[in-house]
Amino acid sequence: MAATPEKPAAATPRRKVSRHRGEGQWAVGHFTPLNANEQAKKDDDGLNVRTRIETIYSKAGFDSIDPADLRGRMRWWGLYTQRKPGIDGGKTAILEPEELDDRYFMLRVRIDGGRLTTEQLRVIGQISHEFGRDTADITDRQNIQLHWIRIEDVPEIWRRLEDVGLSTTEACGDTPRVILGSPVAGVAANEIIDGTPAIDEINARFIGTKEFSNLPRKFKTAISGSPLLDVAHEINDIAFVGVEHPEHGPGFDLWVGGGLSTNPKIGQRLGVWVPLEEVADVWAGVIGIFRDYGYRRLRTRARLKFLLADWGAEKFRRILEDEYLKRALVDGPAPERPVEEWRDHVGVHRQKDGRLYVGFAPRVGRVDGPTLKKIADLAEEHGSGRVRTTVEQKMIVLDVAEDQVDSLVAGLESLGLRVKPSPFRRGTMACTGIEFCKLAIVETKARGASLIDELEARIPDFDQPITINVNGCPNACARIQVADIGLKGQLMLDKDGNQVEGYQVHLGGALGLDPSFGRKVRGLKVTAAELPDYVERVLTRFQKERESDERFATWAARASEEALS
Repeated sequence: MAATPEKPAAATPRRKVSRHRGEGQWAVGHFTPLNANEQAKKDDDGLNVRTRIETIYSKAGFDSIDPADLRGRMRWWGLYTQRKPGIDGGKTAILEPEELDDRYFMLRVRIDGGRLTTEQLRVIGQISHEFGRDTADITDRQNIQLHWIRIEDVPEIWRRLEDVGLSTTEACGDTPRVILGSPVAGVAANEIIDGTPAIDEINARFIGTKEFSNLPRKFKTAISGSPLLDVAHEINDIAFVGVEHPEHGPGFDLWVGGGLSTNPKIGQRLGVWVPLEEVADVWAGVIGIFRDYGYRRLRTRARLKFLLADWGAEKFRRILEDEYLKRALVDGPAPERPVEEWRDHVGVHRQKDGRLYVGFAPRVGRVDGPTLKKIADLAEEHGSGRVRTTVEQKMIVLDVAEDQVDSLVAGLESLGLRVKPSPFRRGTMACTGIEFCKLAIVETKARGASLIDELEARIPDFDQPITINVNGCPNACARIQVADIGLKGQLMLDKDGNQVEGYQVHLGGALGLDPSFGRKVRGLKVTAAELPDYVERVLTRFQKERESDERFATWAARASEEALS
């Protein structure tokens, strides 16, 4: 009998193999743009748009602006279109960019280290008055932002700023943004080291040059030699923190990969000590790694924190030393814990030269053109030519003689600028919000200001340090995840089923003493109308339940969900 032929085995379906396009990292040969943003940057460097603004757009008007410049490259010079009035938060994610765009701009004045002369402050105030409808916001990046700017006026504004040594160069965009610095650098009696020379060197060598004008996304820097850790170093892409090396003396501890937004990360120490004269070179090495190895395929993964998370601190240090610096870095100590809760320098403090500096609190960073000019006048009248902005949306007058302090304080208080503010005035910050921001969903500035008033009236005896940060969207410009009470704007339904503005609540975040992200209680959302009641209730419980010397963040970490609701 003939053998029965075997039935052929069923063919295994061939799996379609897709070629991974990589993450767009230049260092591994991926130079082809993988999204529209990368294509626009390849087509023309953002720094080149200034010529078109000066020669074409400012003369022919808003309608002449190329869309790729309008919603992209103009950011390299500190310009964003602001939100068209009357568009509610429910339409933020629905409308096309051209439907959200107003014909006016936000203009961000870059203030590295928060350093201003009274002449510079007066010029900003005058620009605000003439061209910005008296708008002016001190940001938590030490900048001052103006609104209602017409494209026709931009060249004249630049001329005035640059005449006094200011600029808007790379204040926005995929660039090295403003460099945060201790606002009392060079004057504080307890300073470990003055980082000002490093800030100046980085500016002179790299800002406005094409070496680092095309990064995967923005790059945030902080440099401070203050033992108060006063520049939020934990949440910057790179930070140099003042430390005392047991053998080499004062220098900086290097941190990389911090950032917030929808995927927050605390920066990591590389474990190295950097002397002052090498800070700029090390900075260039770290930002070079970001430029070359940073992920450019997806904007949501294009920050340095994602590369660091994948590599780890050990590999990052090795690449920095081997490929960029071509030498080993010195191992170094971690910074010591700050001894003060507040890091904003508000109040009257002694300088190392015997004079004093006076820190004061505008309400949620909002001032106006006339107020800025009056601050400059007051500072000069009382012997100072220098003022500072802080990363907490505050301001400082430096170099005040002792016999001038009371008069200066009285003058500031007459403008509504508190030198001895309540904890609520001192600790509440707010981002731009729906008033001007195209990404925002809810109101922030006015909400934060009214919340301060409500809390001062309701619990006037509250005397503990507290931070309340109000944000208009999930992007965390107001640092909600690291606030005692962080409020993330969103739309929600009230008890009657109506869609209203509200906030998701984060509790117990912190920087400095024990950096951590706030706790989210399941389902805890608060309507804007209920916000004062909620915050009063939580703070009153904290007052009753706290142990001796217990901070709000510590209490919030151990409190029951019922106590936090």
